[in-house]
Order: sequence, then structure tokens, then C-alpha cells
Amino acid sequence: MNKEKSQKKQYNDVNGILLLNKSAGVSSNQSLQKVKRIYNAKKAGHTGSLDVPATGLLPICFGEATKVSEYLLRSDKKYFVRCRLGETTTTGDAEGDLLERKQIPPSNKLKLEEVLENFIGEIKQTPPMFSALKHQGVRLYKLAYKGISVERKSRCIKIYKINLLNRGSDFFDIEVTCSKGTYIRTLVEDIGKKIGCGAHVLTLNRKISGPFHESDSIKLEEIENIARNNPVALSDLLLPMDTALKDIPQIQLKNEEVFSITRGQSINTNGSHKCGKLRMYDSSRQFIGLGEITKDGRVSPKRLINIT
Repeated sequence: MNKEKSQKKQYNDVNGILLLNKSAGVSSNQSLQKVKRIYNAKKAGHTGSLDVPATGLLPICFGEATKVSEYLLRSDKKYFVRCRLGETTTTGDAEGDLLERKQIPPSNKLKLEEVLENFIGEIKQTPPMFSALKHQGVRLYKLAYKGISVERKSRCIKIYKINLLNRGSDFFDIEVTCSKGTYIRTLVEDIGKKIGCGAHVLTLNRKISGPFHESDSIKLEEIENIARNNPVALSDLLLPMDTALKDIPQIQLKNEEVFSITRGQSINTNGSHKCGKLRMYDSSRQFIGLGEITKDGRVSPKRLINIT
């Protein structure tokens, strides 16, 4: 008896970067999966989780663009944060249970700007239990929900700038520009400890991720509306993958150089570039991937893009 072979699902050939404006109440992975289904894309990944209550910019890389996602993961970020004074919670934000409530210093005695200055520069930060980091293969937040706490190693991060935007009797608003790996909830908790009354995050919004700005992003509801009414226009929402690499120098290769690079061979650049990575383009300005300058001045392929 012949059995019909089950046909594999057919996916669209989707390559590029979508600037999603994540809504509150949904996880970064849930947002990713919804967008992935809308585009019927085979491969996609986001470039740095936002907490479930958080909103703002969540760049999503499709197809070959996932090869440059690591550069967005490592990029600097900017956040708007509203912080509640006088209360600490189990999660460091408004979603957690209240741990402790303390009296807030009178505003005329609280020199908030001076407190914030203590956190500018390279600082050590201990990741929170409610995070996606792993301990012996298990996500920390899964342990935290069970009431289990494990030791976490502190790590160095960099806070480039903290702007105090607004303050009230029991809250303050700040804008934070920071390096990758920064936990804003932990930063706010540490600020609260420095003040002496505790603090937690009320609202968090990511404004900038690497070269991308929230003002250029689009909400899931708008994407769904386009998918229903004009699905062809979905591709117009995608940015070229090399837009994630604007800070990396570029080089345009001749046809014979492209031939060598795409076969894994290094090429001579006559010492015109310093050591480091390069965006590589062919003679028609098609992005072909990332190269790396070796000590002897040659360009070797580092991460090639496979688009025909």
C-alpha cells in the first residue's frame, strides 16, 4: 500500500530587518513568532529581549539577516524609564509582589542628580533572578518563579548617560543610554538602594537599539492590518540587512575579488584599510557580507550572505 509523502510547508523567502514596536503584556519571543507567522518566514530572530511589561523597539531579523543579528545584540541601547520610589518588588518592576516599603526622603533633601552620577561609567551589575540567563541549563526566571535563588556572577556594563527628565513626590523619569547586557530593573534597584528607600521600574520603553530608532518602528496591529489589506506591502517594511552595520567601514570589491571571497579565499587590499571588520559590496553595490582585515593587510571572508 502506497503512502502519500507529506509535503513540507512552503515558506516565503524573507530577508531583511523589521523594526517592531513591541507592546506591553507580550513577550519578545511571542512577538517574534507572531511576526514570523505573518511573513510565513522560515527563519527569524529578535535582537535582544524586552521584558513582558516593557514596550518599544525590537528589531527582528529575517533569513540571511540573522547573520548580522549578533551586532545588534552587542549594540548600545537607550531607554525611557519611569521609576517608583519607596517600594521594592520581587521582580524589580511593577509586575512583582511588594517586598518592602520605605519612607521617601523629602524632595528638598534628595539630590537625585548627584545620586545618578554615581552610576555613570563602567559599573558592576549582578543580573536579576527574573532574567533569561541560564543556570545549569535552566532559565533563571523559571527558578525564580519556584522561589529558588542561585548565586549570579556580577559583570561589567557601561552606563554612558542618565538624563533626569522629570520627578514627583514618589517617582522619577530617566533616560538611560547604556551598553549591551544592562538590566534596567537592576540599575533602578541599585539607584533606590543608594537613595535609601528602594525603587522599582514602573514603565520601560526602548527608544534606540544600535543605529535604529523607535520612531521608525511599527506596531504589530499595523502589520496585521497590512497583511489583511495589502500583503504585498509587507516587504516594504523590511530594511536591508546592512543597515545594522552602519558603523562598520565598507569596501567595494572587483568581480574577481568577489569570486575569491565567495570561495573562502582572502584578497589583497594594498594596506588601504586598518585591522577590523569591513562591509563588503560587489561592483553593483550588492551587500555580500562581512570581511575581516588580517594583520598582513588582506581581507578574509567572515560572514557571507547567501542571496541569489
